[in-house]
Amino acid sequence: VQLQASGGGLVQAGGSLRLSCTASRRTSSNNGMGWFRQAPGKEREFVATIAYRGGDTHYAESVKGRFTVSRDIAKNTLYLQMNSLKPEDTGVYYCAVARSSAGSSNAERYQYWGQGTQVTVSS
Repeated sequence: VQLQASGGGLVQAGGSLRLSCTASRRTSSNNGMGWFRQAPGKEREFVATIAYRGGDTHYAESVKGRFTVSRDIAKNTLYLQMNSLKPEDTGVYYCAVARSSAGSSNAERYQYWGQGTQVTVSS
Protein backbone atom coordinates (compact mmCIF):
# COMPACT_ATOMS: atom_id res chain seq x y z
CA VAL A 1 0.00 0.00 0.00
CA GLN A 2 1.35 3.41 -0.95
CA LEU A 3 0.02 6.52 0.72
CA GLN A 4 0.03 9.98 -0.83
CA ALA A 5 -0.60 12.88 1.54
CA SER A 6 -1.50 16.34 0.29
CA GLY A 7 -3.11 19.58 1.36
CA GLY A 8 -0.38 21.07 3.49
CA GLY A 9 0.79 24.63 3.15
CA LEU A 10 1.38 27.95 4.85
CA VAL A 11 -1.50 29.47 6.80
CA GLN A 12 -1.90 32.20 9.37
CA ALA A 13 -2.86 31.39 12.93
CA GLY A 14 -6.59 30.91 13.19
CA GLY A 15 -6.83 29.59 9.66
CA SER A 16 -7.80 26.19 8.32
CA LEU A 17 -6.36 23.45 6.17
CA ARG A 18 -7.67 20.12 4.98
CA LEU A 19 -5.21 17.29 4.55
CA SER A 20 -5.93 14.29 2.36
CA CYS A 21 -4.24 10.92 2.19
CA THR A 22 -5.02 8.55 -0.65
CA ALA A 23 -4.05 4.90 -0.57
CA SER A 24 -2.92 3.16 -3.73
CA ARG A 25 -5.40 0.40 -3.15
CA ARG A 26 -8.01 -0.53 -0.64
CA THR A 27 -6.36 -1.87 2.46
CA SER A 28 -6.88 -5.59 2.50
CA SER A 29 -7.73 -6.08 6.15
CA ASN A 30 -10.22 -3.35 6.93
CA ASN A 31 -7.55 -1.30 8.66
CA GLY A 32 -7.76 1.70 10.89
CA MET A 33 -5.83 4.81 9.88
CA GLY A 34 -4.20 7.71 11.61
CA TRP A 35 -2.41 11.03 11.40
CA PHE A 36 0.86 11.84 13.13
CA ARG A 37 3.06 14.91 12.96
CA GLN A 38 6.65 15.83 13.61
CA ALA A 39 7.91 19.31 14.36
CA PRO A 40 11.55 20.26 13.78
CA GLY A 41 13.73 18.88 16.56
CA LYS A 42 10.85 16.99 18.16
CA GLU A 43 9.63 13.43 18.26
CA ARG A 44 6.81 12.28 16.06
CA GLU A 45 3.50 12.59 17.88
CA PHE A 46 0.02 11.25 17.49
CA VAL A 47 -2.66 13.56 16.14
CA ALA A 48 -5.81 11.59 15.31
CA THR A 49 -7.00 8.13 14.43
CA ILE A 50 -10.09 6.54 12.97
CA ALA A 51 -11.26 2.94 12.92
CA TYR A 52 -12.09 1.17 9.67
CA ARG A 53 -15.81 1.82 9.84
CA GLY A 54 -15.22 5.44 10.78
CA GLY A 55 -17.41 5.49 13.85
CA ASP A 56 -14.60 5.43 16.36
CA THR A 57 -12.21 8.38 16.41
CA HIS A 58 -9.63 9.58 18.91
CA TYR A 59 -7.60 12.76 19.10
CA ALA A 60 -4.58 14.11 20.87
CA GLU A 61 -5.62 16.50 23.63
CA SER A 62 -3.83 19.34 21.88
CA VAL A 63 -6.09 19.14 18.81
CA LYS A 64 -9.44 18.12 20.31
CA GLY A 65 -12.23 20.43 19.23
CA ARG A 66 -10.14 21.87 16.39
CA PHE A 67 -9.28 18.89 14.18
CA THR A 68 -11.62 16.33 12.65
CA VAL A 69 -10.51 13.04 11.11
CA SER A 70 -12.69 11.26 8.58
CA ARG A 71 -12.37 8.76 5.76
CA ASP A 72 -14.05 7.80 2.51
CA ILE A 73 -13.56 4.08 2.16
CA ALA A 74 -14.89 4.02 -1.41
CA LYS A 75 -12.22 6.55 -2.40
CA ASN A 76 -9.48 4.97 -0.23
CA THR A 77 -8.95 8.42 1.25
CA LEU A 78 -8.31 9.71 4.76
CA TYR A 79 -8.90 13.35 5.69
CA LEU A 80 -7.87 15.71 8.45
CA GLN A 81 -9.80 18.96 8.72
CA MET A 82 -7.75 21.39 10.77
CA ASN A 83 -9.40 24.55 12.08
CA SER A 84 -8.23 27.30 14.42
CA LEU A 85 -4.65 26.45 13.60
CA LYS A 86 -1.90 27.53 15.97
CA PRO A 87 1.82 28.01 15.39
CA GLU A 88 2.46 24.92 17.52
CA ASP A 89 0.59 22.86 14.92
CA THR A 90 3.49 23.41 12.55
CA GLY A 91 5.18 20.24 11.35
CA VAL A 92 5.23 17.48 8.80
CA TYR A 93 2.00 15.53 8.90
CA TYR A 94 2.06 11.83 8.12
CA CYS A 95 -0.80 9.49 7.42
CA ALA A 96 -0.54 5.83 8.26
CA VAL A 97 -2.40 2.53 7.97
CA ALA A 98 -2.83 0.51 11.14
CA ARG A 99 -2.18 -3.20 11.48
CA SER A 100 -5.74 -3.80 12.66
CA SER A 101 -9.22 -2.49 12.05
CA ALA A 102 -9.00 -0.34 15.15
CA GLY A 103 -7.29 3.01 15.24
CA SER A 104 -4.42 3.65 17.64
CA SER A 105 -2.36 6.46 19.10
CA ASN A 106 0.67 4.16 19.15
CA ALA A 107 2.88 4.56 16.08
CA GLU A 108 4.17 1.01 16.53
CA ARG A 109 0.73 -0.27 15.60
CA TYR A 110 0.96 1.14 12.07
CA GLN A 111 2.39 -0.72 9.11
CA TYR A 112 2.34 1.72 6.21
CA TRP A 113 3.30 5.39 6.22
CA GLY A 114 2.90 8.22 3.73
CA GLN A 115 5.69 10.61 2.77
CA GLY A 116 4.33 13.52 4.78
CA THR A 117 3.00 16.95 3.94
CA GLN A 118 4.33 20.18 5.47
CA VAL A 119 2.02 22.39 7.50
CA THR A 120 3.32 25.78 8.59
CA VAL A 121 1.26 28.09 10.76
CA SER A 122 2.52 31.65 11.09
CA SER A 123 1.74 33.82 14.10
